[in-house]
Amino acid sequence: MSRFLVRGAIAALALRVAADLSADEASRSLPDTRTFLEEVRQNLISDRLLLDQYTFTEIFTEKRLDAKGAVKKAKTETYEVYPSLEPGKMYRRLIARDAKPLSEKEVAAQDRKQEARTEKRERRREEEDVAARQKRLAKEQENRRKEKEVIDELFRMDEIEIAGREVVDGRPAVIVRFAPRPGYRPVTDGGRVIQKLAGRAWIDEEDTQLVRLETRLLDSLGVGPGRVARLQKGATGYFQRRKVNGEIWLPAEARFTGTAKVLLLFGARVDVFSQYSDYRKFSVGTETAITTEK
Repeated sequence: MSRFLVRGAIAALALRVAADLSADEASRSLPDTRTFLEEVRQNLISDRLLLDQYTFTEIFTEKRLDAKGAVKKAKTETYEVYPSLEPGKMYRRLIARDAKPLSEKEVAAQDRKQEARTEKRERRREEEDVAARQKRLAKEQENRRKEKEVIDELFRMDEIEIAGREVVDGRPAVIVRFAPRPGYRPVTDGGRVIQKLAGRAWIDEEDTQLVRLETRLLDSLGVGPGRVARLQKGATGYFQRRKVNGEIWLPAEARFTGTAKVLLLFGARVDVFSQYSDYRKFSVGTETAITTEK
């Protein structure tokens, strides 16, 4: 028997074993809905907060499409992303455009600007009095409280049902369908956005962590400054997370496809895709060491 036939037989056997495992997982009884969803709610946390603990690489691709879905224009940008000592102030260091690395001069110019911003933040923290510090910490706490409010409202406003089980990246995941509850009036800004979404979520059964999300927009949605741009009904979103270092779930891919209109006049159909990789634990000295890496 040739080595090609041997390889083919091994591949077929591997596929059969994987299919059997998937069938076994699917045949197991599904968890109790109320208990399972409560565990999911307790574990939900914004990836923005988690990413403040890591450096990583992001490859961002944007495609402009014509009415038939053909690509008219495309661009790709590669970033090294560094958290900041100040929550939500990440440094997205552009290192390549369309797979072509930026020059050392271009990267150095970005680093100088970031260094100036970092020094300004450090001076501001050193100079703040007790009242200013308490105000800053109170604002950070308020932001966390609002985030939790949105998560809690999600489980009140949506009709959520367990729809099955599927193996994702070798791990069993419970599939959950969700759609807005008719007549519900959201009380948070995040809730008003979520109310316009329906779709499916894959939840890792062991860790009760979000693994995959597929959504569709049920109504147009204002975005950007002044909400002058609107995403049109039917837009779709896809989000994938993976377990990093066997300890934490972080973004792996994100995709949005749909049409956006500005002031109801100019419209563009876009396909936006981001890939995240090379996660490394963030240390206190990372931000100030960026400019010395050159």
